Amino acid sequence: MHGNNGTSAVGIDIGSRMTKIVRVSGNGITDSEIFETGHDPLDLIQKTASSFGDEAVVATGYGRRLVRAHLPCSVVTEIRACARGARYIDPDCVAVIDIGGQDSKAIELKGDGGFGRFEMNDRCAAGTGRFLEVMAGTLGYTIDTFGSEALLADSPATINSMCTVFAESEIISMLARGEDRRRIALSLHVAVARRVAAMASRLYSSGRALFVGGVANNPCIGASLIEELGNGIIVPERPELTVALGAALIGLDNGHPDD
Repeated sequence: MHGNNGTSAVGIDIGSRMTKIVRVSGNGITDSEIFETGHDPLDLIQKTASSFGDEAVVATGYGRRLVRAHLPCSVVTEIRACARGARYIDPDCVAVIDIGGQDSKAIELKGDGGFGRFEMNDRCAAGTGRFLEVMAGTLGYTIDTFGSEALLADSPATINSMCTVFAESEIISMLARGEDRRRIALSLHVAVARRVAAMASRLYSSGRALFVGGVANNPCIGASLIEELGNGIIVPERPELTVALGAALIGLDNGHPDD
């Protein structure tokens, strides 16, 4: 792991909810693995590390410095890794929207593969995967069915609060009054999309944006973002791997970079 044979590299994205590991070569992704971060992500990462060989390993995400403290690797910021991965997936996109477990971000992409301005929501759960997970549970849905069920609503209900604690209490009261839970689900998705779209619209006004992160697998968030920002929203295959992919590509490009 100390060197780089120049033909492949590994990206590790330690997220707040999930950890993603991607290996790339000149032909693209050759291997990937996803598991819950949990309380001790190092255990599974170290088991996987035995297969890294002399490849460049680049860590990113919330736990990147924890990984570097225990494994020989470089670290890069999520912003840089996300921008690199997005540009690789869609060379013509002008921005990337990334909604993860604990934060959401919008990043302006530069023509040279780098990034410009960016905005993050990392101080409030609203607009994140964790918020959607809590709301899904309150409504009796799994996170995998939450978005598809919301799309079946005829119209959104009215939600007054997007604070996780207050929204949960409000939803419980709405259910007790007989409000249709699909309408509640739709309103929550629309509110999240509007919050994220407001960030993105400050960075770009035309062109195509890539929507990535685990929440990009939610069809109602994608549809709601299109409603807010227009049809130029693209969800790639395996959007949750984009940041790990970007980290691996940076390793492939530069060997052992450090931000």
